[in-house]
Amino acid sequence: MSELLHIAIIPDGNRRWAKSHLLAPWEGHRKAIENFRSLTQWCHDDPRVNTLTVWCFSTENWKRDKKEIEMLMKLLEDYLEKEQHVFHENKTRLTHSGRTDRIPASLAGLLKKVCDETAQYSENTLNLALDYGGKDEIVRAIEKRPTGEQVNEQTIRDHLDHPELTDIDVIIRTSGEQRTSNFFLWQSAYSEWVFCEKLFPDFTSDDLAGYVDAFSKRNRRFGG
Repeated sequence: MSELLHIAIIPDGNRRWAKSHLLAPWEGHRKAIENFRSLTQWCHDDPRVNTLTVWCFSTENWKRDKKEIEMLMKLLEDYLEKEQHVFHENKTRLTHSGRTDRIPASLAGLLKKVCDETAQYSENTLNLALDYGGKDEIVRAIEKRPTGEQVNEQTIRDHLDHPELTDIDVIIRTSGEQRTSNFFLWQSAYSEWVFCEKLFPDFTSDDLAGYVDAFSKRNRRFGG
């Protein structure tokens, strides 16, 4: 396998982890973000991987408790504020997939700032899926098409949030859930799926390395 990999993670189980430790739900998200730092560093250091996509918040997650949503958005903003220097040290480009009109303005502004300031980096990309849904992205892509433009696979792809990113090679979903849940429907058409029993706060870079090692040995035929 010669092409660089695009890995995606659906980090499920944060709230269950918090409950099992008799903590508030957002403490599970806090632990997940701490864990997330080691995983992003591993992806940066492994020469097989050049893109990591992580689902931070879905278009459906707005149904959750208001307090939990507020705390999660604050945790994400704190993470971006603290990690800015790391993106530059690692020459990692930050991108965002999803909407920005519904998240807090301060978070949206910081997200844009960091994305703009790291746009020149090309070797490694961290793509945060925030207020993201696969159906929503496809609808927005169709709406962005110029009037009269022909509808085909290429023109829809051209108007996705980040058409320059390669399709996702392997998607890892933690906590034992076995659903695709509206996650990057277009870019995951030929993705390999891994369903891991561990809750995300307990998921380690060694676990990630094992799944990437296993994936690297697969023969992908893409229908051929």
